[in-house]
Amino acid sequence: MQCSVFIATSADGYIATPDGGVEWLETNAEVDLGEQADMGFNAFIATVDCMIMGRGCMQKLASFNLTPEQWPYGKLRIIALSKSLLEVPENLKGKVELYGGDILPLTAQLQAEGYQHAYIDGGATITSFLKARLINQMIITQAPVVLGAGIPLFGQLDQQVLLKNAQATAFANDFVQIKYDVSYL
Repeated sequence: MQCSVFIATSADGYIATPDGGVEWLETNAEVDLGEQADMGFNAFIATVDCMIMGRGCMQKLASFNLTPEQWPYGKLRIIALSKSLLEVPENLKGKVELYGGDILPLTAQLQAEGYQHAYIDGGATITSFLKARLINQMIITQAPVVLGAGIPLFGQLDQQVLLKNAQATAFANDFVQIKYDVSYL
């Protein structure tokens, strides 16, 4: 099963402020990006058939209280990892399911069910998938802001991870997106 990351960071590598805020993603929001307004998200999401996110990512998603028209994932199967929660937030019921086990059996189960390409989201979840050598591709969009502190994209890894075949896109709002293939040493 292919596992890919599509995520945004600050210029100094944080995915959120210390309190979990992501308002900084609206930096330069007034710039008209035309056909690139979604910075490749819709094209990416069209390539995946399931999503695995961390508990914190799910809780942040729930806090947005998205309407059905705002929901960016369509009918995509979404699994949130949590060993402590027993149910998803009320506004995500029917859209997100919980899983409290290890990720290797989860990915094997998804693959056995016919899923081929998983979208992996959330810093700790991405780090866990990297440790398990499951991530094949990363698309990281860097916002033109330095936060100085916050929740880092990557946690501590047991081995180096080599990023190859970089393809970069600079957007009119000064965001820069780099797509990498992932290789494990």
